[in-house]
Amino acid sequence: MRMKESIGLSGEGVDSRKPEVLRYREELRSAFERLNREWIEAYFVLEPADREILGDPRRKILDPGGQVFFVLEGGDVQGTCAVLRHSAEECEIAKMAVAPAARGRGYGDLLMEASLAFAREIQSHRVVIVSNTVLEPAIRLYRKHGFVEVPLASDGRYRRANIRLELELGPTPGASTPGAAG
Repeated sequence: MRMKESIGLSGEGVDSRKPEVLRYREELRSAFERLNREWIEAYFVLEPADREILGDPRRKILDPGGQVFFVLEGGDVQGTCAVLRHSAEECEIAKMAVAPAARGRGYGDLLMEASLAFAREIQSHRVVIVSNTVLEPAIRLYRKHGFVEVPLASDGRYRRANIRLELELGPTPGASTPGAAG
């Protein structure tokens, strides 16, 4: 899927071969759905919660204060993931997908770094991930970025979920702490 022209990445000075992380753009919506359907249907069954999120990311992710990220290289979407805002204190990284031909290039790391930076930007204190242990490379990625396994308390969204990981975020660098001497 060539996206360079439709999203205006053909401008002077843009190196279209260098991976770039972008926030949600409506013209990338179909890539979000396609990449996620590919991995979900390869390992599991598409569930009602998947259909809701993939069918209307604006209403289900963006409007409540979340974000969707995309990795583009050469004008093509190579990966995507969402950050769902559950409350002022907690958000969830979900729907992370990297195109099969693009795996092993560090795109998962780029998406994770963008997601965690966004979680800090919106001042979340905790980031959660609900997944399945059959997705071993994804679980390794989450642990690499500091996530630790915690007891799974099913919220009923995904029958496939068998692991929950969390990351407690410290104070944002440079942020003042109430009552701190300065």
